[in-house]
Amino acid sequence: MPRLVLASAAFIVCAATAHAQSSGAALDSVPDLQALAGKPTSELADVVSRFSSDLGSLRRRYDAEGSPEQRTRMRDFYRGWRTRLAALDFNAFGQEGKVDYVLLDNYLKQQLVLLDRADSLRAGTAPLIPFADRLLALQDARRDLKTIDSPRAAATLAAVTKQADSLRALFEAPASRGSDTTARTKTTAPKVSRTVANRAADQLDDIRGTVANWYKYYDAYDPQFTWWNKDPYKRLDESLTRYARTLRERVVGFKPADAQASTLATGARGGGSDANLGPIIGDPIGAKGLAEDLRYEMIDYTPEELIAIAEREYAFSLGEMKKASRAMGYGDDWKAAMEKVKDTYVEPGKQRDLIRDLARQAEAYFDQHDWVTIPQLAREDWRMEMMSPERQRVAPFFLGGDLILVSYPTDGMSEEDKLMSMRGNNPHFSHATVFHELNPGHHLQGFMSARYNPHRRLFSTPFWSEGQSLYWEMFLWDHGFQQTPEDRIGALFWRMHRSARIIFSLNFHLGKMTPDQAVQFLVDTVNFERANAEGEVRRSFNGSYPPLYQIGYMIGGLELRALHHELVDSGKMTDRQFHDAVLQGGPMPIAMVRARLEHLALKREGPTPWKFASELPPAVKMP
Repeated sequence: MPRLVLASAAFIVCAATAHAQSSGAALDSVPDLQALAGKPTSELADVVSRFSSDLGSLRRRYDAEGSPEQRTRMRDFYRGWRTRLAALDFNAFGQEGKVDYVLLDNYLKQQLVLLDRADSLRAGTAPLIPFADRLLALQDARRDLKTIDSPRAAATLAAVTKQADSLRALFEAPASRGSDTTARTKTTAPKVSRTVANRAADQLDDIRGTVANWYKYYDAYDPQFTWWNKDPYKRLDESLTRYARTLRERVVGFKPADAQASTLATGARGGGSDANLGPIIGDPIGAKGLAEDLRYEMIDYTPEELIAIAEREYAFSLGEMKKASRAMGYGDDWKAAMEKVKDTYVEPGKQRDLIRDLARQAEAYFDQHDWVTIPQLAREDWRMEMMSPERQRVAPFFLGGDLILVSYPTDGMSEEDKLMSMRGNNPHFSHATVFHELNPGHHLQGFMSARYNPHRRLFSTPFWSEGQSLYWEMFLWDHGFQQTPEDRIGALFWRMHRSARIIFSLNFHLGKMTPDQAVQFLVDTVNFERANAEGEVRRSFNGSYPPLYQIGYMIGGLELRALHHELVDSGKMTDRQFHDAVLQGGPMPIAMVRARLEHLALKREGPTPWKFASELPPAVKMP
C-alpha cells in the first residue's frame, strides 16, 4: 500500500511538472490579448465583411457561370453596392475606414469592368456557340425551383444537339475547290482565330459540366423527366464533347489524341480547362484590358514603362550572375555555371528533408536579425505534401502557403522529366525560395491575414502576396543571406525569372509575343529547362491566373522596396515595425499600403499616383 501511495505521488509530481512545461510552451503561442483588445479597427470592417458574405451567397446561388440570370444579377449587385457606398460620408471615417472605402469601391468598379470584358469575350464566341444561353438557362430555372416541363426540356436538348452538330460539321467538312459552284453557295464555318476557338472549346466544356449537374438533379428522381430526357441528354453530351474536340483539333491545332483527352478531362471536372495537353494558346486582353487592370492595382505606369523597369532589373541580375560565374571558375559563361548548379540535385527521397532544413534555416536567420514577427504557432502549423506528376507539368517548382507542395519526380516519370524536375528544384534554387513560400512568405501572409483585418482578404492581390515574397528575396540578397556563388546563382535565377515574367507576359497581352516565343525567351534569357519553361508559360496563360499575376512578383516587390526606403531607411520605422505593419494591414494594392502607413490624405477615388521606381534605393552589388 505505501508503495502504491508513493508511486501515485511520484506520478502526480511528474504530471504536474509535465503540465507546467506544457503550459509554458502553450503560452508561447498565445498572443498578448491586452494588445489585441486595444487594436484600432476600421469603421467599415463590418461593411466589407457583409459584402463578402453576400457575394459568396450569390456566387453559390448563381452557379451557372455566364448564364443570363447570373450576368444580370451580379451586375445589379455590384451597381447597388456602389450606390449605397457613395451615400456614406467619406470624410467622417478615420484612416482605416477610408482605406476600406477606397478598397471596396475599387473592387466594385473592377468587377463591373470584368463583367463588361466577359460580355465582349462572349460575343466573340457567340458564332461558335449561339446556344450557350439556352442551355445555361436550364440551370437558372432549376435554381429558381421552377417545376420542370420534361417534354419541353427534351425538345431544347434535341434542338441544341442539332445546332451543335451542324456547326461541327462545317469545321469537319473537307476544303472545297473554288471552281465548284455548289461549294461557293454552301455555308462555311465561322472564321475565328485559334484564341477564340480555344475559348469556345473551354466554354463548351464548362457548359457541358453545368448541363450534367442540371440533368443529375432530376434523373431517376423524376421518372417522367428521365423518360423524356435520357436519350436527348446523352446525345447532347456526346455532341458537345465531339464539337469541343473538333474545335481543338481543326482550329486550335491540338493533336487528335490530345484534343480528345483534353475535352474529356475538363468535361469530367465540369469545365475549366487547365489540361496539360496541346499547344499553349492563352487569351490576351490587349492594351485596354491592361490599362484597366493596372488602374485597379493602382499602378501608375504603362505596360511599356513596366517592361523597361523589368529590363533594368534583368540587366542588374545578369551582371551579378556573371560575377558569381567568375567566382565558380566559369568566367562570363553564366549558363555553364548554372548548369553546374542544376546538377547538384539531391538523390531521390531526400528532397523533403532538404525543404525542411532550408525552412528552419531561414526562420533562424530572421530570428537572428529581428526583422519580422514570426509567431510560434506559425512555425509549427505549416505542412508538407508532394506534388502530383500531372500538376508538375504546369507548376514545375514547389508551391507554398500553409501547405508546401514539393515538386520532385516519381519513379513512373520518364527519364527526361525526372532530370528536368530534379535539376529545376536543386538545393541552391530552393535555398532562395523556401522562405518565399513559407515563413516569412506566403505562409506567414496567410497566417497574419486570418488574424488581422481578415475582412481585407477580399482585396487579395498578387502585388501584395507574391510581391511581398519576392521583396524578401531581394531583402535577403541585400543582407548577404546567399554566402556562396552557387547560392547567389540560385537567387539570381529567380530574380531574372521574375523580370522575364514581366517582359513576356505584358508583351503577350499586348500581342507582341506568342506563347512559343515566351517559352524560348525563358530558355534563352533565364536558362530554363525547356519542359519547365513550357510549364511556366502554360501556367501563366491557361486561365488559372489573372493577366497581371505574373508581373505582381517583381513590381509588387519593387513597390515594397521603395516604401521600405521611404519609411525605414529614413528612420521613421524599424524593420520589424514596417514588416509587421504590412502583414497586419492585410492584402491591398501597395499604393494603399503606402497611404495607410504614411497616413496620406485619401479621396474617394483613391490615393494620389505614385511613381515608386523613382524612390527605389540602389540595388546591392556583391563583390
